[in-house]
Amino acid sequence: MSSAGQDITDVQERIEMLVRSGDTTGLSEAVRDLHPSDVADVVEALDEEQRVALLSALPPDLASETLTEMEEGDERADLLSSLAPHKGAELLHEMADDDAADLIGALYPDEQKRILAALPVEEAGDLRGLLIYDEETAGGLMTTELVSVQASLTAHEALEAVRIQGREVEDFYTVFVVDESNRLVGTVRLDDLVTADPDDLVSNLAEAPVASVLPDVDQEEVGKLISRYNLAAIPVVNEFGVLLGRITFDDVIDVIEAEQTEDILRMAGVSDEEELRAGWPEAVRQRLPWLLVNLVTAFLAGLVPYFFGETIQNAVILASFMPVIAGMGGNTATQALAVTIRRLALADRPGEYLTMVRKEVLVGVVNGLAIGLATALVAAVVPGGDPRLGLVVLLSMWGNMGVAGLAGSVIPTMLDRLGVDPAIASSVFVTTLTDLCGFLLLLGLASAVLL
Repeated sequence: MSSAGQDITDVQERIEMLVRSGDTTGLSEAVRDLHPSDVADVVEALDEEQRVALLSALPPDLASETLTEMEEGDERADLLSSLAPHKGAELLHEMADDDAADLIGALYPDEQKRILAALPVEEAGDLRGLLIYDEETAGGLMTTELVSVQASLTAHEALEAVRIQGREVEDFYTVFVVDESNRLVGTVRLDDLVTADPDDLVSNLAEAPVASVLPDVDQEEVGKLISRYNLAAIPVVNEFGVLLGRITFDDVIDVIEAEQTEDILRMAGVSDEEELRAGWPEAVRQRLPWLLVNLVTAFLAGLVPYFFGETIQNAVILASFMPVIAGMGGNTATQALAVTIRRLALADRPGEYLTMVRKEVLVGVVNGLAIGLATALVAAVVPGGDPRLGLVVLLSMWGNMGVAGLAGSVIPTMLDRLGVDPAIASSVFVTTLTDLCGFLLLLGLASAVLL
């Protein structure tokens, strides 16, 4: 019995065959019950000419959803620009205005004008209004499609207004309450409107907004607010409190995913500008600068054994413990770094910084003592071992893991205070510091105790 995944794969293969054969009738039948995300997978697997042919053959509503489900990037914009202007305009018309603005914003100015000219004047004007905002701000995320009622209306009148507006608005979760100047007054729940006495005023039913944002607020801050207050949608207002639009939780999910991907790439020394599907030349161009920075810092740590050459010659066994102590310090620092950066992203109060540092230092010191004792035991019993060597290894491991906890929490915190992204800059400094400190402690203590 075939799985659902296998069934989808079979349908995708059939669609590819129909596109290549130019059978538009069979194509319409094949995609009728297919989810747009599955059609998007098929589109991404085709070449450029076949993609245009497939989207042109699909019904406008399915084609627009398919385009929305595709991975964000140049390929999606290139596909839209390859369509005839009237077809591109038709697809944008079917999309939510925030999705349409994101897509058309990725086009070159002349391509934008060509497609906007094919849209109705009012709709084109709305999209131009959204394009003025940076794509990573609240204004870039918001949609102007919302349901709002005036505070002076009765519950009966408000319900009639909701019915009319709701026919044009997709997936609305919140009814916003505004005054005569369209300034945000609050929100009202649909069930409160439905169960209220028909003559009750909306102003008596409305609740003050839990949170609102200005259009230039960073998208990450929007995500924090929606997550903190468990909101289905958050209103966007201007400096005078006039309601401009709304941001829904599904848009924020995409933002959180993008931000986490960006942080993961940056912690690994990979620029967020590098697309995950980019070719190797682009990957080399983005990664090589950070590798060169790491090379310079690695040389700094590498100089320490050079200056302690005599110590290593007289106690060759130290060479076996150098990578162990440096590696454990690096692992400890990486753990502290990951936790600290995550907490910095979620922290709302500056006072939490000191708490983070204290915790990571304490964890590093306690774990360092435990690992140091285990390593010292090994150092004392190996052939040629010496209790004094065990003491040196214990103190070195203990001290380096304590320093690693301190560095892994203090360095990203300091960078964050200075306005530097800690995810992209911390690891270069932290790993070098733990290597440098580990080598200095081990060889310095060995020179004092063993020689």
